[in-house]
Parts: sequence; structure tokens; C-alpha cells
Amino acid sequence: MTAPTIRRLSSRDPEFLSALDALLHFDNGTDETIERTVAEVLANVRMLGDAAVLDYTRRFDRLDVATMARLELAPDVLRAAFDNLPAAQSQSLRHAAERIRVYHERQKLGSWEYTEADGTRLGQKVTPLDRVGLYVPGGKAAYPSSVLMNAIPAKVAGVRELIMVVPTPGGQKNELVLAAAHLAGVDRVFTIGGAQAVAALAYGTQTIPQVDKIVGPGNAYVASAKRRVFGTVGIDMVAGPSEVLVISDGSGDPEWTAIDLFAQAEHDELAQSILLCPDAAYLDRVAAAIERLLPTMPRKDVIAASIGGRGALIHVSNLDEACVIANRIAPEHLELSVAEPRALVDKIRHAGAIFMGHYTSESLGDYCAGPNHVLPTSRSARFSSPLGVYDFQKRTSIIEVSEAGAQTLGPIASTLAHGEGLTAHARAAELRLKR
Repeated sequence: MTAPTIRRLSSRDPEFLSALDALLHFDNGTDETIERTVAEVLANVRMLGDAAVLDYTRRFDRLDVATMARLELAPDVLRAAFDNLPAAQSQSLRHAAERIRVYHERQKLGSWEYTEADGTRLGQKVTPLDRVGLYVPGGKAAYPSSVLMNAIPAKVAGVRELIMVVPTPGGQKNELVLAAAHLAGVDRVFTIGGAQAVAALAYGTQTIPQVDKIVGPGNAYVASAKRRVFGTVGIDMVAGPSEVLVISDGSGDPEWTAIDLFAQAEHDELAQSILLCPDAAYLDRVAAAIERLLPTMPRKDVIAASIGGRGALIHVSNLDEACVIANRIAPEHLELSVAEPRALVDKIRHAGAIFMGHYTSESLGDYCAGPNHVLPTSRSARFSSPLGVYDFQKRTSIIEVSEAGAQTLGPIASTLAHGEGLTAHARAAELRLKR
């Protein structure tokens, strides 16, 4: 095949910023056909419950069963999936799960309180969510890593019940996904998918209890459904295409860099892979490596479409400028492929995850390094964070005002309440004042 021509940009070009913004632009607009379909599915599941889920599963997943019980996988099925894995896969899953668990244990928030001089006590109570729904793509797709990354933080947080939904088109189950569910401690698994699965989790049915939050990736229908049910339940995010930004000083192996760009590009045609480097000759070597290695990749067509459509090799003046540009991009994944990554990390303000040094490929983070691979996309790293234990905990304020404290706070509250025209608020504070 003919390798795509990856665009070359230079920060010295007067039109660079507008060219960069055009490259970064992703139309996350909604498709009217998808939106209408999803709205109909949500309404039907909300009204009819199990019957609607069974009907949509029959139509979309070619699974004709009479009851929801036929769509729930018993714990021993999940255990058998794990027990029957080849040793290399089961060991890798165990190692990955343990590393993810150890990392996320450090994220747990605890309740706290303090007492003021007059005896007033203030604090914050941290409570895990009661029930969480985990959406997992199914069929030919295999994302056991997503099961671990979503389920383990929930369990570390103390979520009481974790319900997983995963479509099995034509009855095709992915044993690796089921094994990961067993290992992560998922409580119940239903073989349903699409907007109907999101609706079942959000509203509850006769069989599936309503959850408090829905997490996990899915297609455009799933994303639309998650967006629509937000407010009834919480959601993690509505993710855009995957992204990697590599900052290089020219000291790394160009083939390593080319493959790291491929690793994001192979997700789908809209994924984005960008390289920033002050060494023009190194950019040439990476471009040559891309052309040489692309034909060897099983997903070369997807990579070619991604690299050719949304990829770029960008020549920058220096590494400081690269960091400025990186903050503008706010990438999902940022690789600091430089000799001294620690010298740059404090200059980065916006990134979902930072991978430091030549030996830290982004793919290690996807599977087993420990930090979560569910990361903000589409520049949302400017204001958002990776999925973590904190997404499965909620915080409640604790206020206990003493009699003496009421004498201090009451006049303040009264004055401000009268200023807002809220007389009952003011009176509630005034009645507790000593006369």
C-alpha cells in the first residue's frame, strides 16, 4: 500500500495556530437519526422495562430469549471463563488488576471534621455510591482492560453493587471480558448492549435495578444515551476519539516514535497522533519510519486513514515552545519522549496522562502500569481528570453549630438574607439569637 502523506507543520509559520486549531477540530455534533432512535429506545425501556429490552436485544443482537434471566450470566460462568484462560492471559490479567488496585487505593478520600473555638463542628462525610453500571463493548471487540479500569476503582471506593452490561451479538461472548469481570469483582452481568442497556441501567427495569452512575465506553448510540440520561444518573464522560501527543527532543529511536503514533491511530480513523520536535531531521526520520512500518501493521488501513486525516509532524523552535503548544492541545495522552522528562513535566498543565521517558510507551498505561486509562479527550483535559476512585465517592457537608456559634453566625446570615429579600431565612437565624 501507499503510505499516507502525514501533514508537516511548523510553529514558525504565521498561520500555524489557525492550522493547528483546524487540525484539532472535531465535530462532536449529534446525528439526528441516531438521536431520534436513542430517544425512542429510552422512552420505550422507561415505559415497558424488561419487555422493551428483550425486544431490542432480539432485533439488534439477534438473541431471541423469553426472559431477562436468560440474559444474565451466573457468577460460575464468569469464574469458568477465567479458569479456562491460557496461563499467560490469566497471569497478565492478575498482574494488571493488582497494579491497578494498588494505584487506586492511594486515591481513596476519607471523611474529616474540625471544631471551632465556640464548639461549632464542620466537616465532610465521604460515602461510596450504592450501585454503578458498567458498559462494556461486546461481540468481536475485546476490552478486558476497560473492565479492569472501570470496575476496580469502583470496588476500591466501596461501591456496594457493580452491574455490567455487555452485548453478545448472536450469542458471541468474549471470554477474556468475562474473565476480567470475575477478577474485578463485578456483581452481576447482563448480555445486553446499546442504548437499551443504558436505559435499563438508568431507569431500572423489573429485573435490572436502577444504578446511580454509568461508566464505560460505547458507540455513538451508547454515547448519545449516556448524554440523555445524565441527571437521572451520573456518567463518567462522553469521550471523543483517542489522542496521543508526543514531545521529542530527537534523542529517541524514530521507529519507537512511529509505532507510538500508530498505537493511537489504530483505534479508529478519527484518532489523532501528533509529534512535536525541534529537530527537523528527526521528523524526517520518523516520517520515513512511518512509511516503512505501516505496511507491516495488521490494522494498516485504519492507521493510514487516521494518520493521513488527523495526524501531524510539527517542527517547533524548542522544547519550551513544545510545552506551550501541548497545553493548548490538552491531549488525552502526552508522551515526553526526551532525555530529561522531569525538566518538562512542571511546564505541562493540561494532559490526561503524562508518559515520561523513552521506555514509557502509552500502551503500558492502557493495560497495566496502574493509573487509569479512562482519560479526558477533545481538549477536556483543561478542566477534567482521569477516571478514579473519587468518581465513585460522593461528599456530604456536615454542619453542627453550637449555641455560642449561632450567636456569631446568626447576625451574619440575617443581614445577608435580608439583603436577598428572603425574610424567612433571616428569621430562622434570628430566632436562635439570645435576647
